[in-house]
Amino acid sequence: MRLQKYISDCGVCSRRRAEEYIRAGRVTVNGRTALLGEGVEEGDEVCLDGVRLAPPREHTYIMLHKPRGYVTTMSDPQGRPTVAELVADAGLRLYPVGRLDLMSEGLLILTDDGETANRLMHPSHGVEKTYRVRVLGEAPAQRAKMLTKPLTWRGISYRPAKVRVLRSSDVRALLEITISEGKNREIRNMCAAAGLTVERLVRISQGGLSLGDLPPGEWRCLTREETESLLSHKE
Repeated sequence: MRLQKYISDCGVCSRRRAEEYIRAGRVTVNGRTALLGEGVEEGDEVCLDGVRLAPPREHTYIMLHKPRGYVTTMSDPQGRPTVAELVADAGLRLYPVGRLDLMSEGLLILTDDGETANRLMHPSHGVEKTYRVRVLGEAPAQRAKMLTKPLTWRGISYRPAKVRVLRSSDVRALLEITISEGKNREIRNMCAAAGLTVERLVRISQGGLSLGDLPPGEWRCLTREETESLLSHKE
């Protein structure tokens, strides 16, 4: 097994981050500094910063309803509240699948299965994510139609989204937007390109999983059926 995949499977980080750790000389295999791309076998001793790693016997997958005001990181140098604090009572080191920015809310998957996390986050897998979005702007229902076409904002191109107008007035609208690309601040930037300002953004589903009535700040383990749905994206 490739070393970076082994580290990811141990629930420490994604494969991409594991590669960074290897390049930085923080990983050893059987006492020697590891090389990027090398393989490991059963019985090899793999350490990160001197701490031996071992894959969990079973992976854990949880769903968190992320509230506003929390950053999607395990620690924050600015001292802001993190999602790690919300899932601390899970008793495991879990890391988020993708991100929701500071003021965004809703469904966030956390796991110690780095391989699945890496696949779900990669744009090539086209995992759909649906958001309930309240926007402000002139004739917002008409402007929302622009989101169903390719858009560019500050030099970055965005693929068309699926859009439903749930409610609309002259200056405000409630939209349901589905995307599959997953670029940073994608919906906020697409709305800006369409002349709309996002007032509130809540992720309500991802890859076949639904937030349902899970209260803000609370988490729960995925059901067997939800886990199977999530893992189906590994194929």
